[in-house]
Amino acid sequence: MSLRRSLASALGVVLLGLGLPLATPSGAAADPCGFYKTGSDAFYNHCTSDGSNVVIEVEVRGPNYERCVGPGRSWLGSSGRINGAFYTGRTC
Repeated sequence: MSLRRSLASALGVVLLGLGLPLATPSGAAADPCGFYKTGSDAFYNHCTSDGSNVVIEVEVRGPNYERCVGPGRSWLGSSGRINGAFYTGRTC
């Protein structure tokens, strides 16, 4: 796990512990922003209001890989194969 991802996770835990809301677009449905899994699938939800495309790093068994995703939900693969995904800080 990268240091950036660890710090982001720790900050999220602190904010939730304080009862502060995390940034979500208005009218957000069940899909959280960023990486999440369902029972069988893994997704990355790029929440943006500017229509940007971003580079994410997808964590898998074996070498990780980068992928360009647009606004909204992107299917990454089977939840058993994908360990995580995070924003690299770059657009594409």
